[in-house]
Order: sequence, then C-alpha cells, then structure tokens
Amino acid sequence: MDRRQAKELERRYRSCLLESVVPFWERYSPDWERGGYLTCLERDGRVFDTDKFMWMQAREVWMFSRLCSRFGAREQWLRIASLGAEFLRRYGRDGEGNWYFSLDREGRPLVAAYNIFSDCFAVLALCEYASVTGQSWAMDLAVETYWNIQNRKAYPKGRFTKQVVENRPIRAMALPMIQIDMGRELAGHHPDPRIEETIERSIHAILTLHVDEERKTVFERVYADGGHPDCMEGRLLSPGHACEVLWFILQVAAEREDRRLIDRIADILLWTIRRGWDEEHGGIFYYMDAEGFPPEKLEWDMKLWWVHVESLYAFLLAYFWTGRKELLDWFLRIDAYCWDHFDDPEHGEWFGYLSRRGEVKLSLKGGKWKGFFHLPRALMLGADLLGRIAGEGLTSASGGDEEAAVGD
Repeated sequence: MDRRQAKELERRYRSCLLESVVPFWERYSPDWERGGYLTCLERDGRVFDTDKFMWMQAREVWMFSRLCSRFGAREQWLRIASLGAEFLRRYGRDGEGNWYFSLDREGRPLVAAYNIFSDCFAVLALCEYASVTGQSWAMDLAVETYWNIQNRKAYPKGRFTKQVVENRPIRAMALPMIQIDMGRELAGHHPDPRIEETIERSIHAILTLHVDEERKTVFERVYADGGHPDCMEGRLLSPGHACEVLWFILQVAAEREDRRLIDRIADILLWTIRRGWDEEHGGIFYYMDAEGFPPEKLEWDMKLWWVHVESLYAFLLAYFWTGRKELLDWFLRIDAYCWDHFDDPEHGEWFGYLSRRGEVKLSLKGGKWKGFFHLPRALMLGADLLGRIAGEGLTSASGGDEEAAVGD
C-alpha cells in the first residue's frame, strides 16, 4: 500500500465515522427524557423498542467517551457520555452489585444479571468515562465491578447455568477474550499487577487451548486441557470472533515488541480467513463447523457487520506490523465487501445483517445486539492506523524499513 492509497482510505474511514456514523447516534439515540440511550433504531433512526440493554448502554458510554479522548472533549459528546454513565450508575446493578441484562425505559429491571458480560462492558465504559471526566465515582465503580467479575468468573452464570457442567466441562473463548480487552483498558488507568497477570493468563488460554496449531483452527469452545469434544458445540467456529481476539492479542504483542508472537498471530489470522471466507458469494461466514457438518447455529451463513469490521481492523493491524502483502490483500478484499454491502449512504450508519448473498435482511441500525460500538471503534482505529501508514512514524512502528513496512 503506498502513501497515497493509505491517505485516501484514511479520509474515507474518518469521514464515515465523523460525518455518518457518529451523527446518526448523536441524533437518534440519547434519551434526554429518561436517561441512557434508545438503541433499537430503524434504518432512518425511528425507535422501535424502548427497552435498554446494558451491553448497548455501556458500549455507547465507552464510545462517546473514547471519541472525547481521541478528538477532544466536545461538549455534545460529553453530555451524551454523561447521560449514559449516570443511567448506569443509577439503575444498572442489582442488590448484590451485579449488572442487569436489560431494563425498561425508566430503568426498572427486566432481565436479571444472568452472566457477567454486562459487567465487563460496564468496566470498559466507566473506566473510559472516568479518564475523560475525572469522575472518581466512575473509576471506583469500574474497579469494584472488575473484582466482582473475578470472583464470579468460575461460574459466570451462577444459578442461571443450564448445563450440567461436570458431564461436559467446556470452556468458552468469550471470557478470556473479554478479560484481555477489559484488563488492558483498566490497567491503563488503574495499574495493578494482578490485572496484568489475568491478561497474561487469558492470552495463554487463547493460544494454548483455543488455537489448534495442528488443525490450523481457532475453536470457540474446548475442554480445560484444550481437547475438542466431538459434538456441535465442540466443533463450533466463529471467524469474526477469532479475528477480534487475535487483534486484541496482537496489540499486546506489539506493545511488548514480541516479533515472534506478532508473526504467529498473523499466521493464525490467515488460517481463519481462508476457512471463513465465502468464496461463492463473498464475505465472512458468521459460524462454521470445524468438520464441515451442518453448524449448530441456524444463522450460520449470514453476513454480520461486526464480523467484518473486526476482521477488517485485524488484518490492517497485522499488515501494519508485518508488511506482509497477503494480509494487505485480505484487508482490501474485506474493505471492498464492507463498503459494497453494509454502508447506507442514504440514511447514514451501516446495515448489520445480510443474507449469505449479501442482501439486507434486517433494516435496523441498532437493536438488542447492534449498537454504537464495533463499527465506530473499527473506523476510528482504522483511520488512525491508515494515517500512520500514510507517513506518520511508520518506519519506527513497523520495526523495519519503509518498503518492508508498507508492502508494495
């Protein structure tokens, strides 16, 4: 990628972020009457459900706070971040300090705290909000929640667990994955060697249990020793999830200047995309079965926005740190698919859910699972990285000369 191409891509990413995606959520999402955010938004911003899902609330607090960190504390962004943070503070937790899954518009609980992922996103949100505003209560609550998660992580669903765990003790990749991201966020503002130890253990679990070097596969669920139960659950693959956790680990490897781990992550990304790419219709499958059997998930062949944007950034980051042309080629291939299929130039933002053939299946821009998070994060991080490739410190960042860093 030459500097001219990188600059053109940077402009497109930054323009989409600041002129399309952010304005859409600024305009339609804040609930100025009741607090928090309305996230169930149709293509044109109309609200179709006023329930408030804690993942979406926390992620939006994080994103508006991070925009302030990156571009300056604009008054409107701070107001919106505070609107969500105060809603979380007031209504988010039950009497035991666990974070609910969903509330009604007024903040009354609808779905109990049945796992710890609402808690994890609350840590991310409150930590970033505290770093921007200096609100000590937010950092205190982030730290308190983090340690509550550590106390619950052995049985994250507690009494809501459906499985008879002793008969098939499977470990899911989602928990060590979020521990890496959440831990890095918190440790950056609240240093604690115990947090760093948890990050290290989580990376080790991903690379030794979920990554199967012999089969060149990243498994979603494994036994505690890394074995693979021969069942649908045990054969489940999620290419987008794999790409997301791999770029989390790649960030850590780059900070440590661990060239061997950087190259290893690049190789694993290539295994993942070669298996996960739909050669017939383009795009990345949502789920797959490691042996090619019918996947457990009925929506397995849909093309989802988050799968693509997380993969997009993963390949750009891997290319930046290695200069390998194959990584660049995949980045450009995923980029072309995203802009051809997900972007909505008429109303702004991106569609989230496509059929296997790339047709829009759901017109919503936000819902129970789609919110103001994956897309703006990828656009923000991607634009910054493309800016560096276009000439800002690339030689020193890449660990090699300019030609090696930027490919051809």
